[in-house]
Amino acid sequence: MLPNLPALLAPALMERLVLVVNHVISREPQAVARLLPHSGRVLRLDLEHLPRLVPTPPALAFAITPAGLVEWGTQPLPADLLVRLQAGNPAALLLQALGGQSPAVEIEGDAQLAADVDWLLKNLRWDVADDLERLFGPVVAGQL
Repeated sequence: MLPNLPALLAPALMERLVLVVNHVISREPQAVARLLPHSGRVLRLDLEHLPRLVPTPPALAFAITPAGLVEWGTQPLPADLLVRLQAGNPAALLLQALGGQSPAVEIEGDAQLAADVDWLLKNLRWDVADDLERLFGPVVAGQL
């Protein structure tokens, strides 16, 4: 009925993902400080060998803003850092991520940007409980 549903939903999902990523980055001043020198640079994530049943995601290119955050570009941008992720088994990747393990990736490009992105991946965590407590108060957040 709606054959292009993934194409319609993908931009909205990517925009929400960027909001969450920027929220997590902005809560950690050291993360912002690490990204500031890379303003204007582009990080691109390529998902390789996706199963045919998985909808093709939009271009995963993120530019670093002058504020030390990221923005998603709908147009393909030349990458300063290219990260290739073997995504042949999305379920295994999800389990790895939930278990706190980093997946195997291939990296090409700027070494300092790669080191700073690696630091972000190893050190940033979204404190969901804290955000729920700020939104709903400690009693409600404790039950969620």
